[in-house]
Amino acid sequence: MIQSIIFIKLGGSLITDKARAYTARREVVARLAEEVRHALDAAPGLRLLIGHGSGSFGHWAAKPYDTRQGVSTPEQWRGYAEVAAAAARLNRIVSDAFLEAGVPVLSVQPSASARCHDRFLEYLDTHPIHAAMAQNLAPLVYGDVALDDVHGGTIISTEDIFSYLADELRPARILLLGEVEGVLDSNGDVVPRITPADLPALREALSGSAGVDVTGGMEDKVTRMVELVQRRPEARVHIFSGTVPGLLIRALLDDHLSDGTRIAAQL
Repeated sequence: MIQSIIFIKLGGSLITDKARAYTARREVVARLAEEVRHALDAAPGLRLLIGHGSGSFGHWAAKPYDTRQGVSTPEQWRGYAEVAAAAARLNRIVSDAFLEAGVPVLSVQPSASARCHDRFLEYLDTHPIHAAMAQNLAPLVYGDVALDDVHGGTIISTEDIFSYLADELRPARILLLGEVEGVLDSNGDVVPRITPADLPALREALSGSAGVDVTGGMEDKVTRMVELVQRRPEARVHIFSGTVPGLLIRALLDDHLSDGTRIAAQL
C-alpha cells in the first residue's frame, strides 16, 4: 500500500559533534540508516524524503565568512565555495551510510539550483526529486549554500528546503530528529503540543541550540515549522530525539507516538 510522503530530517547536532569542527558521528548515522531500513521492511509503501543538517561541517566553514548574512568580497565567495564543499562532504558520509544499510537514497545537491531573495528560498529544481521518487528512491537533501539576488549568496537550512518542498510534495508528516527530547520550555520540560497560537509565549524559551549554528537554532526551526503547518494544515510536524535507539522506527510506523513535541495547525 502506497502511503503519503514523510519528510525526515537528521539534525546537524545529532549526526555531528557541533563543538568539534568537521566531526561526523558515523555510528549514529549508521544506526539511523538501519532504523529507516527496518521501517521500510515493515512498511514497504513508505515514501520518504530525507534531509540532514550540516552540523560541524557547514556551520564551522560558514562562521568565519558570515556566509548566512551575505557574500560579496572575493574572500567571502571563497568561503561560499568552502561551505558548499564541507556540506557535500557530510552528505557523502550520510549517503554512503544509508546505501550501505540498504536504503536507496539519491543525493540531490540544493546549491546546484537554489535561488533566494533576501535569504528566502524562492526556487529549487524539483525535477530530480520527482524522478527519484517515481523510481522508489528516497531523495536526500541537506543544508547548503544558495545564490541570493539581494545578498549575493546565503545559506539555506534543511527546514527552508522542507518548507519549499511541502507546497509541492504535500507531506503528511515531517519528522525532525535532534539531540534533545523535543522543544523545551523555560523549565527544561518537553512541550508536547504547539499550535500557531502557542508560538508567541514560547519564544523566550527557544534561545537556540548548543554549539556553532549559523541558521538560527531551535527558535528558527519551530517558527519555520509553525509557518509550514499554517500554510499546509494537513501536515503534522514531530520533533524528537534521535539519540534513543528504535524511536525513529516507532515514529515512522506509529503516527500517534507520544514522545517529543508535535506541531500542528490545530489540536
